[in-house]
Amino acid sequence: MNRRGFFKATAGSALLTNQASRARAASDMGPEILDYGKPVFNLYKFFDAPVKIASIELLQAHNQFFLRTRSSDGAEGVIQTKDIVDYIQILAHRVMPHFLGKDARDLEHLVDEVYVANSNYKLAGQEFWCPVAYIEQSLFDLMGKALKKPAGELMGGVLRKEIPVYLSGSGRDTTAEEEVEVYVREVERTGAKAVKFKIGGRMSDNRDAYPERTDKLLELAHRKLAGKVTLMADANGSYDAKNAIELGKRLQEMKYLWFEEPCPWEELSETKKVADALDMKVAFGEQDSSLWLFQWMIDNKVMDVVQPDLNYNGGFIRAARVARMARKVNMWICPHDTQTGAATVNILQFAATTPNIGPWMEYVSRKTPKKESWYSPNFDIKDGVIPVPPGPGMGLEFDPDFLKNAAVVKLA
Repeated sequence: MNRRGFFKATAGSALLTNQASRARAASDMGPEILDYGKPVFNLYKFFDAPVKIASIELLQAHNQFFLRTRSSDGAEGVIQTKDIVDYIQILAHRVMPHFLGKDARDLEHLVDEVYVANSNYKLAGQEFWCPVAYIEQSLFDLMGKALKKPAGELMGGVLRKEIPVYLSGSGRDTTAEEEVEVYVREVERTGAKAVKFKIGGRMSDNRDAYPERTDKLLELAHRKLAGKVTLMADANGSYDAKNAIELGKRLQEMKYLWFEEPCPWEELSETKKVADALDMKVAFGEQDSSLWLFQWMIDNKVMDVVQPDLNYNGGFIRAARVARMARKVNMWICPHDTQTGAATVNILQFAATTPNIGPWMEYVSRKTPKKESWYSPNFDIKDGVIPVPPGPGMGLEFDPDFLKNAAVVKLA
């Protein structure tokens, strides 16, 4: 059923007199995606009374930013943000006001409503959905702490207590020799069973980071790591379809698990040509934030591994909807992740509760991480896995003095 047909079929229904339902119908989700009447998470079952959102604050401590929410009865949620500095005005003027004073149990509807409120859909993209994601994740932390339950329990139940990860975070500022050695050392240190290398030049019109870097990297990686760990490659949109297919066939022969973002992310027809031509998996979706577009890409087999970013795509609720789309056609969802430290807890909580999570989650690890004293637990990879924090909410404990000394960012 298309959107026009849906409105016609439900005209006059009491359902559409409800503000939240109107916003859902007007948002960028259609009935095939939302499965009306079947939310991805049912937060009402956990609380008998409203959880009123009393305050939302952006905090800064040293070079770190945090989003803190508080309820009218004193519950508090705190998460570390990523990529917020450029988006502060959107957070302050477009997103915060919509959530203040509302019932956090209605979070799924609030995330839909903020998209259409004040024509916010005109801003849709990473700069809009990141602020939404940070508030949403902070509220999951708040509600989990109020219930003394992990956030995963609010998101359908914890299915796994430890998450296998693949090593990521490589760059193109190193030589091929240096880059392979980084991951040889990291595999030894972490026991990781999979590694992803950056190839090409990043949105580079078929140019390499420097001449023959990719050829040399693939040769060395095959010599030193093939047969020991699973290998993956990420082009960050470096190639047109012709060149991506040619390189993809080499990756197939070398038994790479997937070829990620082979063509520029907006050129869906080019990426589909690659997916159609190769037998190996094509991974894609980290830049996207339209649920309609995810559904189209899945239906049209643009990719084989679905990779929404938990921030760029708008948070847990929207990622869970993408996961549900993928699950219907037996696709993996492997969210994109470039976060480190406390900010990376979201990918662990999401992976803990999502049935069709792929075999490994992305985790940035290029060197032995610095032990931080201002939060716990620190995330150490042992035998290729990271334990999911079992504590309430997102499972992190922040040093009270660290947050006490954090400054509230003045929002113009």
